[in-house]
Amino acid sequence: MAETPGTDFDIVVLGGGSGGYATALRAAQLGAKVALVEADKLGGTCLHYGCVPTKALLHAAELADNARDGSHFGVLSEFKGIDMAGVNSYKDGVVSGLYKGLQGLIKSRAITVFDGWGTLVAQDTVEVNGQRITGRNIVLATGSYSRSLPGLEIGGRVLTSEQALKLDYVPKSVVVLGGGVIGSEFASVWRSFGADVTIVEALPHLVPNEDEALSKALERAFRKRGIAFNLGDRFSGVTQDDSGVHVTLESGKTFDAELLLVAVGRGARTADLGFEAQGITIDRGFVITDDKLHTGVGNIWAVGDIVPGLQLAHRGFAQGIFVAEQILGLNPAPIVESGIPRVTYSDPEIASVGLTEAKAKEQFGGDSVETLEYNLAGNGKSKILATQGFIKLVRQKDGPVVGVHMIGARVGELIGEGQLIVNWEAYPEDVAALVHAHPTQNEALGEAFLALAGKPLHAHN
Repeated sequence: MAETPGTDFDIVVLGGGSGGYATALRAAQLGAKVALVEADKLGGTCLHYGCVPTKALLHAAELADNARDGSHFGVLSEFKGIDMAGVNSYKDGVVSGLYKGLQGLIKSRAITVFDGWGTLVAQDTVEVNGQRITGRNIVLATGSYSRSLPGLEIGGRVLTSEQALKLDYVPKSVVVLGGGVIGSEFASVWRSFGADVTIVEALPHLVPNEDEALSKALERAFRKRGIAFNLGDRFSGVTQDDSGVHVTLESGKTFDAELLLVAVGRGARTADLGFEAQGITIDRGFVITDDKLHTGVGNIWAVGDIVPGLQLAHRGFAQGIFVAEQILGLNPAPIVESGIPRVTYSDPEIASVGLTEAKAKEQFGGDSVETLEYNLAGNGKSKILATQGFIKLVRQKDGPVVGVHMIGARVGELIGEGQLIVNWEAYPEDVAALVHAHPTQNEALGEAFLALAGKPLHAHN
């Protein structure tokens, strides 16, 4: 096929989500001629169907809880109900504003955007709507989709998070299949909105990738909130009729509800895009790369959810910047996966970075790991907010802190300092010497490190 003039680029990015647009913006900033191919909307899953709209729902849920609990603080507020049209209007307004901003950024950097599905047809060529565009480098950033289980069809009363975000009513009852981040966040929202919620998780704990202490604390908090959960029991099947869904587990247990939310993780969007035909290694749908995110084929790189590891928007964003700088000769340091912060925005929130206690013991040996938990009950701002929780620190004995794990209201806002501590391999004494503002929740981090450094003040020895 003859090439159209102006279709030759330094970098062609396939996918305009967090990883793809970050690659494009940074590469353009460094002077590269960049093409960005996107079939749906710039911003991808995170902006339109994931992080941003779900967090808007979670904020509305927090306000609903605040209205219910006003009397606890001497405020005569009352909860009258949820106007889903109003909630969705607010949510969509947040997304729309950010989307316009992103479109403006892409335009200002003179990045050429191609609308449509792109497929890899040669090691240096992507085809979009019958048009071929070539790049000296190709960056694959095609993202992910909501997975289901074999034999579990999505439709009717069986939803994924994408359909859940579009609901125009509050369901009376929901079974949430999967107790990871997505499942826990939706369970939290719907409970705050007034629904009866049951989580079904095949593994022994909710948020099973977190430190076990956080998982158990979330389970206690959810139990207190009236969120039911069934652990260590696999899904067997579901039927649906006019009365709702009827979910069966392998143990024979059954649950009835109005809806079933399938939140069993996300799969890599790599099928039928021409990757394997060009020699790229695909394993269970994921693109295999080296630590510099190169696929081992030509000048083809991959970023974001299609690369095995944490499926987080900020990971894809960081990888996009890394790949742009790698291609353009800046030789950046490879990203350490364990140093990427992780947040579950349920009520209570969970935030962590680095190694869990179990992983640290696996890596360094049981006798070489020390942990400390600082309870938020000793923190003034947490008391004001009426939140419970704790900060757990994991360190190598006589060595640096390798993990920071937190649960409680707003702890997601504290993980920034946590990631600096872990990634800069700080010792407890380094952090204990820093002054944390009073009264803030951030101060709880300072207190935890004072205790780990051997001088606990607002904590019992």
